[in-house]
Amino acid sequence: MGNCADVLVVIDLQNGVCYNKEHLFELDKLLTKVNDRISLYRKLDKPIIFVQHCDEDLVPGEELWAINKKLDVNAQDILVNKTHANSFYKTNLKDTLDQLNVHSIEFCGAQTEYCMDATIKFAHGLGYKNLMVKNATSTLNHSFMSAEETIRFYENMWNHRYLEFIYDEE
Repeated sequence: MGNCADVLVVIDLQNGVCYNKEHLFELDKLLTKVNDRISLYRKLDKPIIFVQHCDEDLVPGEELWAINKKLDVNAQDILVNKTHANSFYKTNLKDTLDQLNVHSIEFCGAQTEYCMDATIKFAHGLGYKNLMVKNATSTLNHSFMSAEETIRFYENMWNHRYLEFIYDEE
């Protein structure tokens, strides 16, 4: 399998998620890491799917809903809209993955404890082999746990249960 999966899925790296009153933890590092992964998948001619959350604050077509402009999005990339933390819930994501004959998924995006966690666990339940590069998700600080602690906690929980970590070029 090497250093990547059949498809790269980038979740919710939208303006309204990245910059919601405060920036996601280490946002610039995350965007660089995601672009590095995008570059690898493009080089290997593998599909990239961008998932965008839609709600009363993230309205399709508006600036807050748009994917962060620092990300390398191309016309051939696949876009999926969702209204729930689980990217599979009432979307065409599963059908799209089936059409692409996907067996393994690499995930990255935001927010660690919400959409990333729900989607990773659901994908695992569907039988996909899930992969991730460390620190490929981000979130905000909470009163009960810092963003860094949250990311570490979830990566620890996911590791060898719901996904396998792979190494990037760092």
